[in-house]
Order: sequence, then C-alpha cells, then structure tokens
Amino acid sequence: MAPRGSILFMPGRADAYEKWLEALDQWHGQGWAVTAADWRGQALSGRFGYDEATGHVDDFSVWINDLTAFWGDWCKDGPGPHILVAHSMGGHLALRAVAEGRLRPDALVLLAPMLGFLPQHVPSGVLHAVARILSGLGDPRRSAWKMSERPELAPKARSAILTHDESRYDDEQWWRKMRPGIAMGAASWGWIERALASIRRLEAAGVLESVRVPVLLLGTTADRLVSWRAIRRTAARLPQSELVTFGSECRHEILREADPVRDRAFEAIRSFLDRVAPRPDA
Repeated sequence: MAPRGSILFMPGRADAYEKWLEALDQWHGQGWAVTAADWRGQALSGRFGYDEATGHVDDFSVWINDLTAFWGDWCKDGPGPHILVAHSMGGHLALRAVAEGRLRPDALVLLAPMLGFLPQHVPSGVLHAVARILSGLGDPRRSAWKMSERPELAPKARSAILTHDESRYDDEQWWRKMRPGIAMGAASWGWIERALASIRRLEAAGVLESVRVPVLLLGTTADRLVSWRAIRRTAARLPQSELVTFGSECRHEILREADPVRDRAFEAIRSFLDRVAPRPDA
C-alpha cells in the first residue's frame, strides 16, 4: 500500500530526534513516511558557541534558511500530502517559515510551540529590551544561566518540567549516555535575545493573519517553558487553526507524556490530518 503521505518532524531547543523515536514510529505505523532532522548547532550537528554545552545562534534566520532548503528537497523525495510537525522552538521556526512564505505544507502541527516566554504576563517587547541589555553586557555566546552544582539533581528538575512519565524521561537519559554529543545545556544570552526578536516578528500585525495553511496547535496551561497565553493568542489570529488544550496532567513534551495525554494528542492529530490533508486515494 502506498504511504498515507509524508511527515517531517522538527524538534525543539537542546533537543535530538532520538528521543522522539516512539512518536515517529507511531506515525509510521499509521502509514506515514516519516523523517526527522536535528537543527544545525544542536545534537550531533556541531555548535555555534564556544563550548559544547551552551546553545547559541547568531540569528534564527539561519534555521529558517536551513528548514526552507531541506523542505524543498524533502518534498521531492516523498509522497504527499506533506505535513510539518514541530515541537517547542521547532514549532516557532516552522510557523515563522510558513508565515514568511518560505514553505507551504499541506498542514502544520505545532506541539507546545515557543511563541512567548515566561513570565507570560510580561510583554515580549519588555522581555526583549531586557535581553538586549543583558546580551550586550558581555559575549552574547555566554550561558544565560548556570547549570546546577549538584548534577544528580538536574534530571529530576528537568523531568518536572518536561513530562510526568518517568520511563520516557529515562529513555532520553539513555540516549544521552549512548550518544553524549547530543546533550546541550543552557541557552546563551544571544539565543534568548534572538528568540525574542523572532517572536516579535510573528507578533507583528498581519503576519499570522496571512497564513493560509491549516494549523493544529497543542499546548498545556501548565507549561513551565513557553507561554500558554501566547499559544492561545496565536491560535486566535491564524485563519485556519484548531487548538487542543491540556491542563495540569500535561507538561511541556506532550508526545512524551503519560499514555492518556499522548493518546488524546495523537488522536487529535490523526483526526485533524484526516480532515485537512486526506489520503490522495481516499
């Protein structure tokens, strides 16, 4: 049987495709041809900063250009419909690429997309002004926060932000042990400043309103990494959007959560794609 279509999955900041293999396999089991890629400067794709731990980029346009080039080649190699699924920072970059007309998937799925930072009651313009000052006080590649002086506490702290499911969190730790080069720590001040600059580009009047692609957004009100309010505002501005909302049962990594959350999320994605990007021979 011919594939249902093709899915390209793009992960988030400090992420690597290996930790998402369970989700990728689930889509493959549904008949999709599935591809995933790591962002340049992350995982085993080198670093932009001066050490192996800090995540840095001079400008998010680097990643927009990479995604645009990759998308063009990828679409030629796989059957349609062509679906872009992206998590967190990846979700921000995917939406910006679509909003700027750099690529046009048949549908776009955004998982806890990075469309605003915490504290979410502070406008992004204020956060950006502060980040510009702090980035300019020294080398913008320097780490924006210190890693814990007690490394044994770090996994528990990260798990409390990312997922309730300990086995899925342990799977990520296993991959980090098997492939130490994929690990990344804090973001640089330059990354934070450029992230906020990119977020403000999407917030500009008319940018999201011009998107003519069906978009499914999934977010949780309990997110401690990205702004839920920004996700909700974005969904309201997109002409063809649907929003799936989780609460305290769900942390940032929706597709790596406990089964009740994952099952609901995968069913929402399946239903959305069946409606907006049906199989060509259906």
